[in-house]
Amino acid sequence: MKTCVIFNPVARGEKATRFRKHLERIASECALKPTTGPGNARTLAAEAVRDGFATIVAAGGDGTVNEVLNGLGDEPGGFDKVSLGVLPLGTVNVFAKEHGVPSNLVSAWEVISRRREQRIDLGLAEWMDRGQHQRRYFAQLAGAGLDARAVELVNWELKKKVGPLAYVIAGFKAVGEKQTTMTVRADGENCTGELVLIGNGRYYGGRFVFFPGADPRSGKLDVCVFRKAGVFQLLSSGISMLSGRLHRSQDVALLRADSIVVEAREDFCFELEGDYLGRTRSIQFRAVPSRLRMIIP
Repeated sequence: MKTCVIFNPVARGEKATRFRKHLERIASECALKPTTGPGNARTLAAEAVRDGFATIVAAGGDGTVNEVLNGLGDEPGGFDKVSLGVLPLGTVNVFAKEHGVPSNLVSAWEVISRRREQRIDLGLAEWMDRGQHQRRYFAQLAGAGLDARAVELVNWELKKKVGPLAYVIAGFKAVGEKQTTMTVRADGENCTGELVLIGNGRYYGGRFVFFPGADPRSGKLDVCVFRKAGVFQLLSSGISMLSGRLHRSQDVALLRADSIVVEAREDFCFELEGDYLGRTRSIQFRAVPSRLRMIIP
C-alpha cells in the first residue's frame, strides 16, 4: 500500500537533519514530503490524496496534524480514501498522546506498519471572515478568548529556545489584558465566560486532563467555560483540575454537545490545535462523527 510521510523538517530544530536520515531508514519505501512553511502540509496532503496514497503519515506537532487533516478534507472523499498515521514530533503532540501513539519514533512507526484502524470523530469550526465563510477541521482542541490571545502573543523565537514555557509567558501577558465576555450556546444550554475550551479528547496542553469524560468516538464535543479569566480564578480552576474536582468548581461550566456557538459583542481571538486563526464575533463548533480513519496502537 502506498504511504506518504509529510513532515515538518524543523519540528526538532537542529536535529532535523538527523531526524530525516532516521526517517529515511525506517520508511525507505515511502514517499517523504517535507513542508516548506505554514499551510504547506495541507497542500501536500491534498496532493497525496489525488496521487492515490492509501496512507498519509503526519510527522510533527499538533499543527502539522491539523494541516494534514484539512488537506484530506479539501479533496472529495479524502477521509474515506486515506487512513492517517501520526509520528509525534515538535513541541507537543497532544493528539498522539490522546490515542496512545508512542513518543518514540521507531515504536510509532511500528504502530503505523501494523495498520490497525479505527474511525474517530473530528471537530469542525465555521466562521465568517470579511464576508467569506470559513471552515476548518480540528482533531483535539479549539479555544476562544484568553488561551487564543496567549497563542497570538507567543514569541516564536523564544519558543525555539524554551519550548512550552513560551506559552506560559504569553499566558501571563494575556491575563493582564482586558478580557472579552463571550456567550456560549450548547444544545440549549447557555452560559457566559472569558475563556472557552472545546475538546474532542481528554487532554489540553500536553498532560493536563481538562475533559475527563471526553471520547472522540461519542459524536459529542466537551466544553469548558471559565466564567472569569483572572489570575486567581485560573489558579483556583487549575488546582481543581489537578485534583480531579473541576466539575465542582463554581468558576467553571462543563458542557457536552454536538454543536456549540460562541458569540460576543466585540471581536475575540480563537485558535485550533494551538494555531492562532484570528478574531471573530461568532463561531460555531460541531462534532463530525466517525470522520477520520486513524491508525492506532
